[in-house]
Amino acid sequence: MTIGGKHKALVAPHACLDSKAHLLELLSYLQAERAFMRTDKNGDGGAGEDEGLAGERRLDEWQVPWLPGLAGSAPVRIGNAAAGQLQLDVYGEIADAAALARKGGLDWAPRSLGLTTSWLEHLAKIWSRPDNGIWEIRGAPQHFTHSKVMAWVAFRRTADATHMPRKLRAEWQRLADRIHRDICRNAVDPRGGHFVQAYGSRRLDASLLLLAIVGFVTPDDPRLARTVAAIEERLLVDGLVLRYETDRRLDGLPKGEGAFLACSFWLADNYALMGRLEEARALFRRLVGLSNDVGLLSEEYDPRARRFLGNFPQAFSHVALVNTAVGLKRAEDAKLRPVRGAGRRRAVARHD
Repeated sequence: MTIGGKHKALVAPHACLDSKAHLLELLSYLQAERAFMRTDKNGDGGAGEDEGLAGERRLDEWQVPWLPGLAGSAPVRIGNAAAGQLQLDVYGEIADAAALARKGGLDWAPRSLGLTTSWLEHLAKIWSRPDNGIWEIRGAPQHFTHSKVMAWVAFRRTADATHMPRKLRAEWQRLADRIHRDICRNAVDPRGGHFVQAYGSRRLDASLLLLAIVGFVTPDDPRLARTVAAIEERLLVDGLVLRYETDRRLDGLPKGEGAFLACSFWLADNYALMGRLEEARALFRRLVGLSNDVGLLSEEYDPRARRFLGNFPQAFSHVALVNTAVGLKRAEDAKLRPVRGAGRRRAVARHD
């Protein structure tokens, strides 16, 4: 977001799955499968992205030309066009939250097997489609790397669910392996050897910092090291991380968007995972220092104007803060050895 610019000043409904997923992240004892049941009102396995404050599903987006945004920001919109988008990553978020619930020893609801099977069968049919991605891109759908990775997470996490039938688990593991191969074949820049925002693209995206956090690659994978280095070179503004390289053809955004705070925490997470603990601590301290007098953070921050931008307060930023603090503590408790593997959980990462 840029203040005074011509991109959205949005009066939006709450992001239904975002809100529930944030709670699941912070309060992992919640019944993940029951939370999803409340969103799957049709029982067809389709995951809705947004709903209104009164539970309404029709969220037509319309502009309010007579209402000025902050410092002349325009257009002001009511509703959210993202309600009609395909966002594959929500399925991975659901499976990851459910895996947390299982790890916490929670019982499964009676409908959980049928429900899980239903939405995984649905995902098996659609994972190969282009989508609008974690950032709710308003341009043409693409094969976003993060979306494919979260589809992999959905099948991989559920394949580990010991209460599920062995035959189904084997089937989901085979599909997870197929998606993993597809990503590694199509989402790595042939010149730089790093992951890219979308298949066939050379752009970078901060959501690539989530690949090691969800266990798609190991912290010592050279492709990860090259991805982090490329993000440091091309997405850092005064030490903070932009979401992606803006392009009007991609989403209509002009250059000059603020740094996205959750993405900056993800960079600190990667530093910790890679054993770069001093850098992780320094970035974490800087981010915490940006909070206001009551400890709140916004969605974005303009390091040059030294002011908050975007949604305020923003749960996304605060969940990322908590996760980074936990990750740093674990790394330090391990006598400065980086945390390895997929057990390190991240903020449920969605733009709301």
